[in-house]
Amino acid sequence: MKAVTVSEGSVLQNRFGVFKHLEWIGKPFGSKVFSNKGGFVYLLAPTPELWTLVLSHRTQILYIADISFVIMYLEVVPGCLVLESGTGSGSLTTSLARAVAPMGRVHTFDFHEQRAGSARDDFERTGLSSLISVRVRDIQGEGFPNEFAGLADAVFLDLPQPWLAIPSAAKMLKQDGTLCSFSPCVEQVQRSCETLQNCFTDIRTFEVLLRTYEVKEGKMENLNGDNNDSNGSLPCKRRQRSDGSYAPDTSVSSVMARPSGEARGHTGYLTFARLKCL
Repeated sequence: MKAVTVSEGSVLQNRFGVFKHLEWIGKPFGSKVFSNKGGFVYLLAPTPELWTLVLSHRTQILYIADISFVIMYLEVVPGCLVLESGTGSGSLTTSLARAVAPMGRVHTFDFHEQRAGSARDDFERTGLSSLISVRVRDIQGEGFPNEFAGLADAVFLDLPQPWLAIPSAAKMLKQDGTLCSFSPCVEQVQRSCETLQNCFTDIRTFEVLLRTYEVKEGKMENLNGDNNDSNGSLPCKRRQRSDGSYAPDTSVSSVMARPSGEARGHTGYLTFARLKCL
């Protein structure tokens, strides 16, 4: 997977050959295009899900399973105003922008000026700058700007010490607004929950573990064949009978699903809370 900015005079080179951008222009997304060597690639429309897979990792990022969970439990819908700290590589920010579009806004903050600038460049490149504003600010030390007091529908924190920013986040939220804090260590979760109890209710922590399956077409032994020793296993070669003859091939094509050999383990804990109504 690779993110490519298409221009008429450019080419993409990889082990499958040379692909001319000129031949891509005008083709619908999903098209299969070929190189000078006969290799091929698919032209895919840019989406937040694909961007998460190809973006530059300036920090550890949130992946699709955690992102979808965050957007659902923060109740982010079109028109929402969302505050985020820190910006990091912009993986979650990109998905938040799509969730609040077209009338909403995401205001994201990062204390690292160079990282914030790189994220801003990415959002302009992906056409999301109208939905996202990036600012340099130490939210743990300074809190969120007062201009957002009582206006935010949701707040997301990805900070080393989120408990320092929770009091400020509470002032930013509308009544019944929601907050999420992402922390890799359970000690961070415990301290955050202690602080959340002052102004928040419905405090819950989750760990999202995703297990993927590989779906492939293969040949499986036909249990109705004339072999009495068929056991449904995948055949490696034709079986030889005791008289020296070979049994007929009774395997049939079938679609099989099995757990993927690589499973993503622990990423972090997601703590959600709702602002208490006065």
